[in-house]
Amino acid sequence: MKENILKYLNSNFTEPIRDPLWQNIFLSKGFKQLVSLEPFQKLAGVKQLGPSYHVYPGSTHTRLSHSLGVFHLARRIINRLVSHPDCIALTLEGVKSFLCAALLHDLGHFPYAHSLKELPLKDHEVLTGEIILAEPLLSCIENVIGASAAKTAAIVNFEMPHEDDSEVIFFRNILSGVLDPDKLDYLNRDAFFCGVPYGIQDTDFAISKIVPTENGIGINHQGITAVENILFSKYLMYKTVYWHKTVRIATAMIKKAVITGLTEGIIKSDDLYGLTDNDFFNRYTEDFHPVMKLIEMVNRRSLYKCVYEVPFDAENKLHNRLSDLDQRLAYENSGSDACSCSDLIIDVPEPISFEVNLPVVGTSGKTSYIESESVFSGPVVEGFTSSLRKIRVYVPEADVEDFKLPDGLF
Repeated sequence: MKENILKYLNSNFTEPIRDPLWQNIFLSKGFKQLVSLEPFQKLAGVKQLGPSYHVYPGSTHTRLSHSLGVFHLARRIINRLVSHPDCIALTLEGVKSFLCAALLHDLGHFPYAHSLKELPLKDHEVLTGEIILAEPLLSCIENVIGASAAKTAAIVNFEMPHEDDSEVIFFRNILSGVLDPDKLDYLNRDAFFCGVPYGIQDTDFAISKIVPTENGIGINHQGITAVENILFSKYLMYKTVYWHKTVRIATAMIKKAVITGLTEGIIKSDDLYGLTDNDFFNRYTEDFHPVMKLIEMVNRRSLYKCVYEVPFDAENKLHNRLSDLDQRLAYENSGSDACSCSDLIIDVPEPISFEVNLPVVGTSGKTSYIESESVFSGPVVEGFTSSLRKIRVYVPEADVEDFKLPDGLF
């Protein structure tokens, strides 16, 4: 079976797609048919980094190009693992399903990056699973590619039962982990299009140092530096790009408009599924409802201004209450008068994880990455997380001069 898998991985992918990051991404004829289908092509209308183009004008790349990059790296990674003598027994159908999952993992993603995160909506992985199990994808996955649509969906959506299928667990841990194809693509791709050096990885080196384990992947001793680079790059990209304060306010303005719409019954959850960026902006204009003016303002870069920021304190009861979106909205609505402003938006970044649950495999057995000789100990990783989270208060530009923060408000 291993020989059949390697033959498939090395011989069937002959259809090139030019990519500015990875040069040529090769598809099989079956996968070329899959990417031509409408649910995948819609990803060309969803920017990978949403409002970041207001800060980095080059960052207009899409979920479609990212998904192709993840597929490209997933094929390289699984080729490396299957070639290793210690790889668990895998089936050709399972490998094909994994590659489908890598390509299709963002099908259910919401428009405008993570603007709709925290809202009472289905997770995008759940939506992805539903799209995979529906036509036209289901028939193409099963009849053209020869994969299992159910297994593909289960690899993406961790909520789906897998009946103790060891392949599903194995592939889930490869697609989503410390050293996964998703992270290797988005760090490199986002840095490339933003024009910053922080996310660049030595991808060839990283892949060459992975080894299979019974539950996914590990690294050999030499791969410790590759993971260090990923962790530090992720920190820098969050600090300079993903959580740049201008990106945060654009995201927060959209989030406030949508949560207000949902709370007041102006918008239904189902209306927000399957939208491209243009669909979203064309539908939710001020003509739709006055609260949607915030979305229009973001589209024309008329953004609120930051008037106050403070590090998030996990011991602060108010900070923890503000982590709840409904309580935050109520606090914003009651705080405007107290702060002498017409409107107030409080931005509280969600907790971020710097995964280090990766085994380091050596001649004497396995050790956890956190216990290896890496500088990324538990306290260092915790320090990264805490230093990034800042509560910020934003108000309309016209209110900046008169803004007053009452003593003890935060």
